[in-house]
Amino acid sequence: MADLADLAQAEQERLAATSAPYRKPAAPAATEFCLNCGAPVPAGKRWCGVECRDDWEYRETLRYKQLGG
Repeated sequence: MADLADLAQAEQERLAATSAPYRKPAAPAATEFCLNCGAPVPAGKRWCGVECRDDWEYRETLRYKQLGG
């Protein structure tokens, strides 16, 4: 018979497996250029604006799903 720790571990594994396709892809480290369009951006920023960020996230999500994620 499984104890409480075994049941909790099994539930964590089940949740991780079922939620994987819905996770957002992790963004790469910030550079001095927009990750979407290549425009210069201030230090510590990854995108030049909301539109570029949203476009990048959309394309990364599609790419992730195509890879079987």
